[in-house]
Amino acid sequence: MEGRGFEYPKDTWMSNSGRIYVPSQSRDYGERGVRITILDIDSGFFGTFGHYGTDPGKLISPTSITANAEEELFICDDYTNLVNVFDVEGKFLRRWGLGGTEAGSLSGPSSISFDSDWNVLISDTRNHRIQKFSQEGKLLDIFGTEGRGEVEFNLPWGITCDSADNIYVCDWGNNRVQKLDANGKYVGEFTSAGSRPNVLNHPSSVTIINDEYLCVADWGNETVKVLDQNDNLMQELRGEAGLSKWAQDFMNTNQEEHLARESANLEVSLDFLEDRTPHAESAHIEKYFWSPVSVKLDQSGMLHVTDSNRHRIQVYKPVS
Repeated sequence: MEGRGFEYPKDTWMSNSGRIYVPSQSRDYGERGVRITILDIDSGFFGTFGHYGTDPGKLISPTSITANAEEELFICDDYTNLVNVFDVEGKFLRRWGLGGTEAGSLSGPSSISFDSDWNVLISDTRNHRIQKFSQEGKLLDIFGTEGRGEVEFNLPWGITCDSADNIYVCDWGNNRVQKLDANGKYVGEFTSAGSRPNVLNHPSSVTIINDEYLCVADWGNETVKVLDQNDNLMQELRGEAGLSKWAQDFMNTNQEEHLARESANLEVSLDFLEDRTPHAESAHIEKYFWSPVSVKLDQSGMLHVTDSNRHRIQVYKPVS
């Protein structure tokens, strides 16, 4: 609930120095569960900031994090409908945003990204659209409306760009990823439909690998999928994590917990389940993803999967 560890983490971002920033969003909006944690790949812990509250520098429900060229951190809060800006030490710099349905207003912003001109792209989720802003919050453009057609969205979530500034949007309620050009014109969509029954189910996040592959957090299927630009399924990950260093340290100092874990069957047979949904399976098998909400690549090409219901990050090394 505080210090080392996460409480329903929602995203990650990695600095050039190797620091990793993870927003935690307590499911109950609890005061102790909201923060940005600073760590590194070796589980070093460097503190927290952005704790619960509405004052400048405080957060209620941080959903997404990214940074500009100067490594100023931009964090969306889907409760206050604000974009909050901090430096890499956690010092509050500024914030902007306004809740509502009008152009330039936000309602439940869930993902944030930059294009090559360092404009801010935001999934304005409950308004079913994408908005483009300057870094100071000036509205530059709007893409989309509610629906199921081209450049129409149903609760858009994760958003990212490739090197040509094509925009990829996880169209969560329509079970697809839409690809738009830099001006918001429809280019295509991805559903993994050619790989039935492994179609996308409420995708939450997408990142682009070498402008060639899409890596998608397939939230509803509790998996991470790699698709090519022709929508072919190339790889699917279910999750395979054990104890992290932080969790092992906890076990070492809490022997009752340690002994209980040592005697537990961590991969029970699931034949007793009447409804073998991915969610039910992941709830019973610890190594599986359980609510994979975000996928991000770091500078070395490693994939960080934010595994929200397990309060952890699973990290994968790319293979050729």
